[in-house]
Amino acid sequence: MDELFLYRLSRLQAVAVAPVGRLSQDRYGISRREWRLIVVLARHGPMLSSELADQAQLDRARTSRVVTALADMKLLSREVIPSDRRQARVSLTEKGRALYDEFLPVVVELNRQLLLELGPEEIEQLDQLMDRLAARAKANLAALDLPKMPRSRPSRR
Repeated sequence: MDELFLYRLSRLQAVAVAPVGRLSQDRYGISRREWRLIVVLARHGPMLSSELADQAQLDRARTSRVVTALADMKLLSREVIPSDRRQARVSLTEKGRALYDEFLPVVVELNRQLLLELGPEEIEQLDQLMDRLAARAKANLAALDLPKMPRSRPSRR
């Protein structure tokens, strides 16, 4: 398996993001997934929960559970849309914004430390290669022409 690029990429991702997960859990009691939603809201502002799911690249059911957990912690607020009570506009609270403002520099520093292994030219080249690979991955996914995943999973009884 070590020769498979996607396997190596997955292993790198797992070890590279582990410090973020540990620090977010230890310092703030939030998961990496919860941190991801906080970052999306901090960068893009209030949005519908379905838009948040798309931006965070999570399914809607999982996003809903994470939104509920963050709302329970008073890190974000939910406003139900009167015309469609299934939808809610989600936004960061002051407490959520303060957490973002405090933790983001730590995450930026972890990124900086990881990239110390590369020189400036290598970082630029890596950025370009990642853009190309991301475009290829999207094209590969589109070319599969698969039906959309069901919104809910069938029962496994």
